[in-house]
Amino acid sequence: MTIELTTLSNGLRVVTHHMPRLETVSFGVWVAVGARHERADQHGLAHFLEHMAFKGTSSRTARQIADEIEGVGGDLNASTGLDTTAYFARVLKGDEQVALEVIADILLNSKFSAEDVDKERVVIQQEIAASDDNPDDIAFDLMQGVAYPRQSIGRPILGTKASVGAFQAADFKSYLEEHYLPGAIVVSAAGAVHHKAIVRHVEALFGGLTSRPRGTESSALYGGGFAASGKPFEQSHVLIGLPSPSYLDPGFYTAQVFSGLFGGGMSSRLFQEIREDRGLCYSINSSVWGLRDTGMLSVHAATSPELVGELAELVAVQLAEIADTGPTEAELQRSKAQLKAGLLMALESSAVNAEQMARQLLSQGRLIPITELIERVDAVDQARIKSFAQTLMEETPSVAVIGSGRKSSGQASRIAARFTSRDASAVAGKAAR
Repeated sequence: MTIELTTLSNGLRVVTHHMPRLETVSFGVWVAVGARHERADQHGLAHFLEHMAFKGTSSRTARQIADEIEGVGGDLNASTGLDTTAYFARVLKGDEQVALEVIADILLNSKFSAEDVDKERVVIQQEIAASDDNPDDIAFDLMQGVAYPRQSIGRPILGTKASVGAFQAADFKSYLEEHYLPGAIVVSAAGAVHHKAIVRHVEALFGGLTSRPRGTESSALYGGGFAASGKPFEQSHVLIGLPSPSYLDPGFYTAQVFSGLFGGGMSSRLFQEIREDRGLCYSINSSVWGLRDTGMLSVHAATSPELVGELAELVAVQLAEIADTGPTEAELQRSKAQLKAGLLMALESSAVNAEQMARQLLSQGRLIPITELIERVDAVDQARIKSFAQTLMEETPSVAVIGSGRKSSGQASRIAARFTSRDASAVAGKAAR
């Protein structure tokens, strides 16, 4: 396996990973811009722009874009996150130039006709309506909003029906000019790929982009609190978030290992105690995500409205027990093994390889060898996990509850107050049945 990196004269980076015996190529264009870069009057613009890229260019209609990719057996898609937007494809070996030309065309030559904008705003408004019917999406948006109040990172990526309804073609053009700069772009490819050929094609397609300074990015400011929705669902959904290290912080790997043993699988504390031993829910899990300047550990579960309080109490108890006594060596090693296996198994996928290389270059400014990632995981010990849990005990939580009707707000308030408790021994003492 060979990884090669070339930086063009305008600052755009091209990285490839040749993976022997593969007959396909996964690649894409990753841009260091997402929902967090929007002003208040641009809420939802990054995601809308991603949609508009597929609506036609000066040389291809939307149908021709689809036909050209699918005509060679490939697929084309895109996604918008908080800090990145990606346009990616997978094609058979030898067809990568076709897909690369299409992606370059939709990024550099989109028409943004008024007719297409009006059609796609209806599509996105329907996407927003679908999200409003999804309890997981509602709970996450509520929690994110109280965690990062009055800032772009705390707003839903999709925008609102009102904000999406206001955008015009000029908004997309100015956003592209402001953020889609060569220094913020990585073209990444993995699989049956030849580096020099990809660089040659990228140079021809993107070499004309002019490098210039980007605007500064505002720092994320964590707040915390609680929010609720009285919208009726069959179950109550509970999300409990606590601030954790950014992906640039060495403690990020401690947070990942902690999340694994806390609620990351069937052997985790939360799953065993709350699902298996108590039968309070069908599933419960914890997860960690990070940006360059902030991160979040969150616990999510769905249960009956009358069980919300008991379930949240047990989450608090388990957190306090780890803060008080630390994890066992067995559960520490199990979580580390799961994390390392996930890292290594993911690298068998060309699509994951392409994405990981791009994200590392955009976030870290370099490619991180898998051996270094494994070393970071291996360095996490019981003391670090215990210390991390103690830190979480001192943080202000962000809590969201939906599905309990008029009781949702009171439940969210009580859970937030419960996790604000600083007395770990008193919390742990309530673990007895």
